[in-house]
Amino acid sequence: MTYSLNWNLETIFKGGVHGTEFNIKIETLRQQVIEFSTQVKQDKSDHKIEKMGELFGLYQEILSGYLTADLFVNAWSADDYTNSEFRPIQNQIDQLGTELAKPEKELQVFLAELTETEFENLLAQPELAELQFNLSEQRAKAQYLLDSKTEDLLDQLRLDSLMGWSQHYETLVAGLTLSFEDENGQQQTISAGQALNQIDGYPDAQVRRGIMQAYEKMWTKVEDLAADTLNHLAGARLTEQKARGYQDYMEEPLALNRMSAETLNNMWSVVDAHKDMFKPYFERRAQLMDIDKLGWQDQTAPLTHLGTYQLAPLSYDEAAKLIITNFGQYSSKMAQFAQNAFEKGWIEAEDRPGKQPGGWMESVPDINESRIFLTFTGSPNDAATIAHELGHGFHTSVLQDLPYLRNDYAMNVAETASTFAELIVNDANVQSAQSDAERVMLLDAKLANPVAMFLNIHARYLFENEFYQARQEGYVTASRLNQMMENAQKTAFRDSLSEWHPHFWASKLHFYADDVPFYNFPYTFGYLFSAGIYAWAKTQPNFEEAYISLLRDTAAMSTEELAQKHLGVDLTKPDFFEAGVSAIQADIDQYLDLSEPFI
Repeated sequence: MTYSLNWNLETIFKGGVHGTEFNIKIETLRQQVIEFSTQVKQDKSDHKIEKMGELFGLYQEILSGYLTADLFVNAWSADDYTNSEFRPIQNQIDQLGTELAKPEKELQVFLAELTETEFENLLAQPELAELQFNLSEQRAKAQYLLDSKTEDLLDQLRLDSLMGWSQHYETLVAGLTLSFEDENGQQQTISAGQALNQIDGYPDAQVRRGIMQAYEKMWTKVEDLAADTLNHLAGARLTEQKARGYQDYMEEPLALNRMSAETLNNMWSVVDAHKDMFKPYFERRAQLMDIDKLGWQDQTAPLTHLGTYQLAPLSYDEAAKLIITNFGQYSSKMAQFAQNAFEKGWIEAEDRPGKQPGGWMESVPDINESRIFLTFTGSPNDAATIAHELGHGFHTSVLQDLPYLRNDYAMNVAETASTFAELIVNDANVQSAQSDAERVMLLDAKLANPVAMFLNIHARYLFENEFYQARQEGYVTASRLNQMMENAQKTAFRDSLSEWHPHFWASKLHFYADDVPFYNFPYTFGYLFSAGIYAWAKTQPNFEEAYISLLRDTAAMSTEELAQKHLGVDLTKPDFFEAGVSAIQADIDQYLDLSEPFI
C-alpha cells in the first residue's frame, strides 16, 4: 500500500483556520468558558458539592475542545512555519486559555476550602469515582495560588511574557536559513529545520561538518536575540515561581512530572556512573566512519557503508510496514492504531522547506484521533522517530473512554510509551539483518537513542541547571550561555567528541517551551522506564493487557506509585535503572564484536 506523506487536517475542521467549522468551535468554546465561570461562582457561593459532577463534566468538555482547537492551529503553523497569518489565530486560542484559567483556579480554591469530610463526600459521587487522584491534585495546587486579582493579572501577563517569548522564538527560527557546499561543489540553501535534519543524517562527513559550521555561524548572527528570548522567558518563570512560593526552580517541574527529587537524583547517579561505556563505541564509530574523532555532528549520522555493503534508504511505505508488523508482535491494538494513523492521514512526514524543525504528536480529543509531525528522510532513525510518536498516540488512544482529566499524564511517563515503541522497531531492525555488516549499521542506529538519553539529555539538564542558577542573579549573556553549553556537553560526554555545539541552547526548541520547565530529564526517565517495561514484556503471558493497564494509570498516581503497582519496583533505588544500563552495554558489546572485522 502507498501511504501519503501529508496529513489530513480537514477531518478535524473543514476549511482550515478561516473555515466556518473552526470559527464555530472557537465561539462555542467562548460560550462554554463563560458558562463554566458562572457555574463555578454559583456552586462555590451555594457550596453545592452535589453539583460538582456536572461541573467537572463541563470542564472536561472544554479542555477537550480547547486542545483540539489548539492542535489544529499548531498543525497549520508547523506545516507552513514561515507564514505569519497563524500568529493572531494562536493568540485567540491563548486568550481563551487565559479566560479559562480564572474559573479553573476558583475551582481549585473551592476544593481546597472543603473540609476533609466534605471532600470525601465529593469523591464518593459516582461520576467522580475515577478522578479521585486528579481532584486531590487540583486541591493541592491551590496552595500555590495568589489572590484572585493577582492571578488574573498573571494570566493576562503570561500572554506577553512566558507565552509571548516562546512564540517570539518560533518567529525567530522561522526566518533562518543557511547555505553550504555539497559534495558536488554546488551551493545549497536550506531552512533551520532542514539543517537540523542534515546535521543528524547527511551521509558525507566533510559536507556534514560544513553544515554544522554554517549552522553555528547562523546562530551566532542571532545569538543576542536568542539570549534575550531565553533570559526573559526564564526570568518570567522564576518571578512567577517565587511569587507562588516554590522553594526552588526544580519544585515545579518535579511536581508536573509527579516525581520526587530522590528518584531524579537516583536516575542521574546511575547515568553518571555508566557514561564511560560509550567511549569504546565512539572510538569504534569514528574508525568505521574513517575520521579521527567524532564531532558533535557525527553522533547520529548514519554509517553509509561497511566494506562493500551499503545500507539502502528506507522508503516511507517500508517504514510503515516495519512498524505495523513489529508492533503486532507485542500488541494487536498497537499495530491497528499505527495502521489507522498511516491509512487515515494522521502523519505529516514530507521533507520540504518551510516546515517547523523537529517532531511531535498531539491528540485530537474531540474526534479521538492523533496528529504526528516530523520530516522523513529515509534513514533507519526516521522509522524509529515515527514509532516514537505513534507510541505517544497509542498511549492517548487507550485513555479515550476515561474522563478527560485521566488523559493528563505527565511528560516523563509520556516518554515511556513512545520510547517503548521505538525500542520495538529498533530491535526488529537489528534482528532482521541479513549480514554482520547490516546488523552493525542497524545496531549503530539503535545506539543513537541511548547516546541521546544518557549524554545529550544530561548535557541539556546540566546546562539548564546552571543557567537557572545564574539567571536568579541577573541577565546571562550569549557568550556566557555558549560557554555554559559547551562545558555541559564536555561534562556529559566526558570529552568523547572533537567538536561541540555551543549554540545548542539557541537551536533547541525545548529550552523555549512556555508550559513545561526543564523539558529534558523526562526523556531520560522515559527511556530507562521503557527499557524496564521492554524486559518485563518478555515475561508477561498477556503483555498487551498488562501494558494497557499501566498506561491507563499514568494520570491516576505518582510516578513512584505507578512503578510499584505495575512493575513492583522502587524508583528511589538504583536496581531498576541499572537493568536499562545492562541492555545498552549488551548492544555496545555486540556492536564492538561484530564491527571489528570492518576496521
